[in-house]
Amino acid sequence: MVSLAFPAEATSPGDRSHRARLMSLALAGLLLLAGGLSLAVGAAGTSLWDTLGTLLWGGEVSATDHVVLWQIRAPRTVMGMAVGAALAVSGALMQGLFRNPLADPGLVGVGAGAGLGAISAIVLAASLPVALSDALGYYLVPAAAFLGGWISTLLLYRVATRRGRTSVAMMLLAGIALGALAGALSGVLVYMATDAQLRDLTFWGMGSLAGATWSKVATGLPVMLPALIAAPFLARGLNALALGEAPAFHLGIHVQRVKRVAILAVAAATGAAVAMSGGIGFIGIVVPHLLRLAVGPDHRHLLVNSAFLGAALLLFADVISRTIIAPAELPIGIVTAVLGAPVFLWILFRQRGVLDL
Repeated sequence: MVSLAFPAEATSPGDRSHRARLMSLALAGLLLLAGGLSLAVGAAGTSLWDTLGTLLWGGEVSATDHVVLWQIRAPRTVMGMAVGAALAVSGALMQGLFRNPLADPGLVGVGAGAGLGAISAIVLAASLPVALSDALGYYLVPAAAFLGGWISTLLLYRVATRRGRTSVAMMLLAGIALGALAGALSGVLVYMATDAQLRDLTFWGMGSLAGATWSKVATGLPVMLPALIAAPFLARGLNALALGEAPAFHLGIHVQRVKRVAILAVAAATGAAVAMSGGIGFIGIVVPHLLRLAVGPDHRHLLVNSAFLGAALLLFADVISRTIIAPAELPIGIVTAVLGAPVFLWILFRQRGVLDL
């Protein structure tokens, strides 16, 4: 496999720290703009600004406006922020861990395992005990997706770890194999599915934030937030790993601990994101690339800015998905692919000399 290592200056912040801090402020503002737009735009005629004006002047908000804004758009906005941040930060962690700018969570089979869990729940739901189906209800598919992601991560970690040391190369190869196996098993289940189940599988696989509720958000956030909070604390270790494991060890980095925490953070964030929204591509690989061009490869800035930009981009994509063919809704995975693929090709075109493909 071709090694696409980062340039030698990967751990040097140089004179980009000030630019990175300004970028953080700009991206925070962009995220606020995206959040406001997500709350203001939708197929319903409810206006966020009219509602805020009514509240400001002491008026009473109608029941319809309250339901649209608080029960439909608000949880969707929060879910979009969480999922976008989780996917982007997971991509940045994977690229830093593998020292490979093409790495993303799907590369090690986490997304495929989560997808297998969701497909299993959709296709085999009728064969589950009635008590279990009734108890989980709407959360059956998200719970199965999260469980599938975690099982694939545990298998991956078990295969790649020997005598207390985790081999990144072995993890990559095992992840490809586990992804292929999960894809094959998913294909068997798809072959067994009915026409109605095939429709559900198609829409779930393309990703969507539709159906977001506060209960669903409350189920995923407790898993995502610890992973997102832990990610910035890995920055120093990932910067050192860019030089190689041996130099990182001599710099005082507990290499094995950095690997373990990064793997668990990616599994938690990606598994929860896939469970909440289905398959959404390109956020995890494009966002870190764009930021690396803008602020450099220092993970102290890259991880935080990835969270901001990932959340903002997914909200903008969601606004497009629910307005471009309104009142119908385009799956958000299609929007991110249409927008992300050309950007990624442009990045590759600009970096041909660096990547040495």
